[in-house]
Amino acid sequence: MYHKTQLAWAIWGILAWLSTFVVMGVVLLGNNVGVLAFGIILLLVAFAFYGLTIKVDSTDKKLSWWFGPGLAKKTLNFDDIDEVKAVTNSFRHGIGMRISHDGWVYSVSGFKAVEVSMNDGTKYRLGTADQQGLLEALQVKVKEQPLDVEVSEDEKSAL
Repeated sequence: MYHKTQLAWAIWGILAWLSTFVVMGVVLLGNNVGVLAFGIILLLVAFAFYGLTIKVDSTDKKLSWWFGPGLAKKTLNFDDIDEVKAVTNSFRHGIGMRISHDGWVYSVSGFKAVEVSMNDGTKYRLGTADQQGLLEALQVKVKEQPLDVEVSEDEKSAL
């Protein structure tokens, strides 16, 4: 079983930058309700998106991922997956959860990702710091797929 959590350094950096405005607001305005509410919202976002966890369960034949403590959880069955491959995200893919021209993107930091193509044509890009490890964990799914190779009668008799 594969189970990794990538911490959201990029999101934390953005939230740290935004929190400087909260500190400046408290210094300049005092205990303003709006400033304090904005600070609380930043803390909730930091808690909800502290990282992206990806889990590959070979026994249940499922791929799952979620943000933080279980926010926006998605689970796919191996039978519904057509292909997995290593990809590199660009700046336009961004961070967080979004739809792009390449399908759904789930990422918290960095540019490495694994693209999961579904039988129905839907694509998911899962950002990961352990691209090779995730691909190896998903190879169990790839190995279970039947090969579409035609075998001649001579080859069948040799088997």
